[in-house]
Amino acid sequence: MAPMRPGASATSTFTVGDPDTASALGSGDLPVLATPRLLAWCEATTCAAVAAALEPGATTVGTRVRLEHTAASAVGARLRVTASLGYVDGRLLRFEVVAVSEPDERVVAHGEVTRVVVDAQRFLGRLD
Repeated sequence: MAPMRPGASATSTFTVGDPDTASALGSGDLPVLATPRLLAWCEATTCAAVAAALEPGATTVGTRVRLEHTAASAVGARLRVTASLGYVDGRLLRFEVVAVSEPDERVVAHGEVTRVVVDAQRFLGRLD
């Protein structure tokens, strides 16, 4: 594996839909963005930040998450999620993530996602 270096980043934009709400996902009963969906968007953005740097057959798996979901987002809201690779230790990658509502630029979540680079086939082979 070629060494990864801090600084890689990606930004993704999402629109909150009915399937993304706490009531739809069972993480609450209000029609606002569910924290589990927001976390999935943050993780997807971390994957995008390093996808081009991974060697063939390699992928990353999440191992640790710290996310503060600080503001509600209604159905129809647009969020911009940015993931920045801030720390690398061999296969361990630690990202800072932030989600901002558009167009008002209000931070709705921030935190840290840790992922580890693995060989996909070898990783899946350990499941049996």
